[in-house]
Amino acid sequence: MLTTTAVTHYFVVRVFIRSTQNNKIMFAAKTRNLVRKTHLPGNWSWCRWSSSSNKTTATAAAPDVNANQRQQLLNDLAEPLVTNSRPTIDPKETSIVLFPGQGTQYVGMAKDLLRFPGARRIFELANEVLKYDLLKICLEGPRDKLNRTEYAQLAVMVSSLAALEQLREERPKAIENCVATAGFSLGEITALVFAGSLPFDKALKLVQVRANAMQLACDQRPGAMAMTIYGPDTNVGEACAKAQQWCLDRGVESPYCGVANYMYPHCKVIAGNVEAIEFLEHHAKSLKIRRMKRLAVSGAFHTPLMESAVAPFAKALSSIRLEDPIIRVYSNVDGKPYKHASHILRQLPKQIVRPVKWEQSLHTIYERQQGVNFPRTFECGPGKGLLQVLDKVNAKAAQSAHNVIA
Repeated sequence: MLTTTAVTHYFVVRVFIRSTQNNKIMFAAKTRNLVRKTHLPGNWSWCRWSSSSNKTTATAAAPDVNANQRQQLLNDLAEPLVTNSRPTIDPKETSIVLFPGQGTQYVGMAKDLLRFPGARRIFELANEVLKYDLLKICLEGPRDKLNRTEYAQLAVMVSSLAALEQLREERPKAIENCVATAGFSLGEITALVFAGSLPFDKALKLVQVRANAMQLACDQRPGAMAMTIYGPDTNVGEACAKAQQWCLDRGVESPYCGVANYMYPHCKVIAGNVEAIEFLEHHAKSLKIRRMKRLAVSGAFHTPLMESAVAPFAKALSSIRLEDPIIRVYSNVDGKPYKHASHILRQLPKQIVRPVKWEQSLHTIYERQQGVNFPRTFECGPGKGLLQVLDKVNAKAAQSAHNVIA
């Protein structure tokens, strides 16, 4: 167990970020993001422990440097932020990090990561903030408990961040030269932690609120999700409309059926009321649906059936001091990168009720001129699903992709 007295100091994350000046693309030179670290190993430099504006951590009041000391530190670290040029970096020497979402968890996850001290400390921090042993649930289950939304989301996020420790140990340049990150559903919050926008301890509490609110929404309005494979002659929109009408005709109140996740060509996750998904399964042949597979989730995530979860999440998010991302982070809502902290505050709550535009995000992330090399891609977290999807969307980009499995 960690000591409750926090030993706080500051360090600098050095990254290159783009800025536009005089209509020319410029690069920030070793842009310095002042971040706060508590209890972490000296080289754990990819995220913030806590918001610099907060005087307390989840466990105890942490001594903070006063304004004069902070300003002196900033002055000592001052460097020109923008230069007219920088050495050209071969795109294949840069990297993109992807984070999975709920549904990838399994009993025994994170076991192989425990050989890395940084990964162990991340779980120790999580246990201290959450006030229960999350690592034990990851390692021992039971499966029914791990699969519950309130534990699954936290388990996947913390395991994914712990997997970054393996990546940092084995391929430090992958983190140093990372130019963009994205996460699927819950994984988007993990990506925002990685990019320095969300402090780790506050992100844990935020995911707790998200998971509990989504579970409550599931209890209030039961739903289901199904991976759906179809052909070019399938009208997915019409099929969902028929399922929704079928529910209305049978007295289901305010039913919904629609696309929840855009995965890859001719593959989407359809979600809605349980009755609507059952209708699609029973009429798959006549609707020209080739295959449907239920997902092991308790509700219709990323649909209007989750509406009651938005307000609690938005309230929790608004209580956190967000920072601008130090690298590009792509939003599930529209597949485009966040512009700044205020953009995150407005956009992230929408993700709960809007479809995850993952296929669109991948097209944007990996858009390249012909002949230009692709960056290396690393999926950090449980499972291999995101790289399998990448192979369906952009096979060339997938050739330089690797898993760091939690």
